[in-house]
Amino acid sequence: MSKKKAGYFEDRKGISRRELFRLAGATGAGLAIGGGGVGAAVAARDILGAGTGGIVGAIPFFGRNQAGITTPQQDRLVFAAFDLTTDNVSKVRDLLREWTTAAALMSEGRPVGEESENVYLPPDDTGEALDLSPARLTLTFGFGPTLFEQDGSDRFGLAVQRPATLAGIPSMPGDSLEPERSDGDLCVQACADDPQVAFHAIRNLTRIARGTATMRWSQIGFGRTSSTSRAQETPRNLMGFKDGTNNIKAEYEDLMDQHVWVQTGDEPAWMRDGTYVAARRIRMLIEVWDRSSLNDQEQTIGRHRTSGAPIGGEDEFDPIDLEASGSDGKPLVPTDSHVRLSRENPDEQILRRGYSFTDGMDPKRGQLDAGLFFISFQRDPQKQFVPLQRRLAENDALNEYILHTGSALFAIPPGAREDGYVGETLFESA
Repeated sequence: MSKKKAGYFEDRKGISRRELFRLAGATGAGLAIGGGGVGAAVAARDILGAGTGGIVGAIPFFGRNQAGITTPQQDRLVFAAFDLTTDNVSKVRDLLREWTTAAALMSEGRPVGEESENVYLPPDDTGEALDLSPARLTLTFGFGPTLFEQDGSDRFGLAVQRPATLAGIPSMPGDSLEPERSDGDLCVQACADDPQVAFHAIRNLTRIARGTATMRWSQIGFGRTSSTSRAQETPRNLMGFKDGTNNIKAEYEDLMDQHVWVQTGDEPAWMRDGTYVAARRIRMLIEVWDRSSLNDQEQTIGRHRTSGAPIGGEDEFDPIDLEASGSDGKPLVPTDSHVRLSRENPDEQILRRGYSFTDGMDPKRGQLDAGLFFISFQRDPQKQFVPLQRRLAENDALNEYILHTGSALFAIPPGAREDGYVGETLFESA
């Protein structure tokens, strides 16, 4: 691309009609809560691209932590997992360097390469995001257990660097996992407020990976099902209930350090300032749910559908009274309700960042293939996510209406230095 075109976003003085509506949607909730308080200020700063040369809608790619974790959650997702097709660690390192360069450019709304003057060669960039704003694009990279060891083989010499907590997610009661929707050597999470921008990012990273890695599976998501900032209202999932009311917020730095970020002294040292992501594709049995009474639905979740308040409460953020009983002597919040079971142990808090999905019809069942693509970030998945998920799998009344069809766990390394690359702390310590 020409230098003039590459500087497109810096040179622009106005905002297109499409961008105006996108920014209004992204900031509206924050401005409505607290009248421009701390949370709204955080969202406004990120949306306006502070620290990125004033590029509209740009989130900085480089930093202590990777973007796309505490970033106020965008509206769209493309999550992809890759299998490496090489046994050469140098090629994996080179791929991560190329991915880092491309990710930094795309986060600023730039194409991934120069426009070639040779019309007989394919362009470096696929082009579908040209003239679009960055749309708060974030790209988050991770490493699966099989990067370190696969079938007993230390193919890249990284086995000694494998985190003990990156042991995978064990089989859970009721799982109906499909191997083609699970696991992977590498992962990339692309989040943006424009679906075409997120798709463009994964498409170009996949092209760059040719000869070194192939896509194993991917999932497109829409409609965030969590709020990761105080500036955001709690969204609803496809069951019609507010989701993630008690989610950790990015502004709660003490909780983030305690439950999300890997700390000094945690092993291995290369993961400091990183985290771990658990991804679960949870299909909702929509047709069964839609035939259930409102009372059954609320008893299953443990909240009132309209207000989002816990049963017995009036406001969404009312504390959940696990001791309260009804006139029949039974707990107001049922013992097998989703809310009660997910709150039993405060040490298992996680940062949720999920999305709704729909993948058309399931031809085998003749039903909608739709649900929740669950994403959570945590400091130690074996102490946080796994026991929480096991308790839900064994006792949650919601299991009657859902089916887990995909599962994966990845280590998310710290953010990249401006002259470095994602994963540098691992590959330079090996």
